Amino acid sequence: MATWRPDPSFYPSPRLAAQAPPEQLAYVATFDPERKQPDALAVVDVDPQSPTYTQIVSQLAMPNTGDELHHFGWNACSSCLCPNAPHPHMERRYLIVPGLRSSRIHIVDTKPDPRNLSIVKTIEPEEFAEKTGYTRPHTIHCGPGGIYVTALGNAEGKAPGGIALLDQQSFDPLGRWEVERGPQQLAYDGWWHLGYDTVVTSEWGTPDTFENGLVPEILLGGKYGRKLHFWDMTRRKHLQEIDFGDEYQLVFELRPAHDPTKPYGFVNCVISLKDLSSSIWTWYRDGDKWAVKKIIDIPAEPADASVLPPMLKGFGAVPPLVSDIDLSMDDRFLYVSCWGTGDLLQYDVSDPFAPKLTGKVRIGGIVSRETHPGATNGKLNGGPQMVEVSRDGRRVYFTNSLYGAIDDQFYPDGIDGWMVKLDADPSGGLSADKNFFIDWPKGRRPHQIRLQGGDCSSDSYCYP
Repeated sequence: MATWRPDPSFYPSPRLAAQAPPEQLAYVATFDPERKQPDALAVVDVDPQSPTYTQIVSQLAMPNTGDELHHFGWNACSSCLCPNAPHPHMERRYLIVPGLRSSRIHIVDTKPDPRNLSIVKTIEPEEFAEKTGYTRPHTIHCGPGGIYVTALGNAEGKAPGGIALLDQQSFDPLGRWEVERGPQQLAYDGWWHLGYDTVVTSEWGTPDTFENGLVPEILLGGKYGRKLHFWDMTRRKHLQEIDFGDEYQLVFELRPAHDPTKPYGFVNCVISLKDLSSSIWTWYRDGDKWAVKKIIDIPAEPADASVLPPMLKGFGAVPPLVSDIDLSMDDRFLYVSCWGTGDLLQYDVSDPFAPKLTGKVRIGGIVSRETHPGATNGKLNGGPQMVEVSRDGRRVYFTNSLYGAIDDQFYPDGIDGWMVKLDADPSGGLSADKNFFIDWPKGRRPHQIRLQGGDCSSDSYCYP
């Protein structure tokens, strides 16, 4: 008699996931900002025992140019073990890789050889728009009942953006997720609290307001996203909207607690119009509603106008531009990427309302151009951007490119890509691994990282 076993990379709880074996490979989305050659998924060897450690061992080029690969994710993860939507015989095998600019989605197979990837299906932008009513797919999460795709625009590239679902077996677009949208118009990230049957979404802007770079008039006019939206996950209906206020712009990355019994999470606000600071907020359950509280302010740093890009000369300061965050599997440490100043910050958030700064590493930065002990080319540009944490919490990886058109606004000389790894002390503290510095091959810039077998921003869990 044949026996079926769940994928060994699925774990019922974050506690057990933290005991998973270390990752051996990292998958990195890379794009050509000039759109002359196809974007690619790069495979990086992150196994210190391997003879090809810290090397790009292969690259899978996309069939077209101009996709702008951005955020991507797995077809299946630990949520397949949930009692409300069990799919225990699914396999974490395929990477769902959208092009943010093209709206084309590639389904990439990581087997039989995880070092040599292949494209098994392509969803063309016309099919995605026709079946879902959306364009500009941004974030991929595997979850109960399907593959969730947050998209920034409707079929015309305007508002409202929202969430589409793909079938987990055929990868066909099924349609729009929302049944009752309520007041929600702008979209960005989407995540959930499985234990509370709640979806959370955040906001950026419509494609015409960012595809050629941030528009100063829209930013300074407070017209980018500044709200969180809370939804009934089963009924797919909008429940509540929280407006952060006129001062705050670009409410971005959602990181709910991994423990499904904890109804809170963290979100970053990229910029304050009052003083160019960035901030971190906790959302939490307050009686029968959701509420938010600002828990961290990260100030801008004064700088001479002569060394600032045109976008910032009038302000005389470098904003931190917190563009990504990640939460360790035990919900203890929050990692914060300051793409403007070059800092990667580690906070102890054991108490989600009273964070303590426990680690800091500076690499790159608009003004500081801080180098890395493994770099041979002196001053580095770009800064900590997409950050990913290993399941055991010991290793923190990041790359330095945000989005092609926006890179050039803040780093007008262009960005030379790199990828680094930090070592995280289990009791707090960060240090750069001097042996891990990848000087990215010219022509493409590295963006999001996914770790083989899962990472701290790929899975959701139903058991504490």
